Amino acid sequence: MKRNAVAIKHGFKSGLEDITNELLKESKKNYGYETEKLSYIKPATNHTYTPDFVLPKKNGGKLYIETKGRWVKADREKMDFVFQQHPDIDIRFVFQNPNAKLYKGSKTTYAQYCDKKGWLWSKKEIPQQWLDESL
Repeated sequence: MKRNAVAIKHGFKSGLEDITNELLKESKKNYGYETEKLSYIKPATNHTYTPDFVLPKKNGGKLYIETKGRWVKADREKMDFVFQQHPDIDIRFVFQNPNAKLYKGSKTTYAQYCDKKGWLWSKKEIPQQWLDESL
């Protein structure tokens, strides 16, 4: 039987762990194998988001327009983070096809996803109402 197979049979993940266990047994030292868990936090990573279009608003502030043909999971996650961390900014979406599904087999469309989040969206062009809000 190969060393790794023996190790796994003994409850270890590798032959090296099994060998180390045998050495520790022979040393007659007190020890434990995987008896503790240590918590850690993955450090945050900084990212930036560059909106497609920025329009100054008549009442101050800015209107950000994000145009999307395909809206993949990574982009949706990015937008979730942006909205969570910048709740006061005004980002709106213009979708090539708002009825496209989030992924193959999904029942949710891009439009439904936005509606659920309370995000404004339009189909293929910026609505005149949005343009009227800008300078």
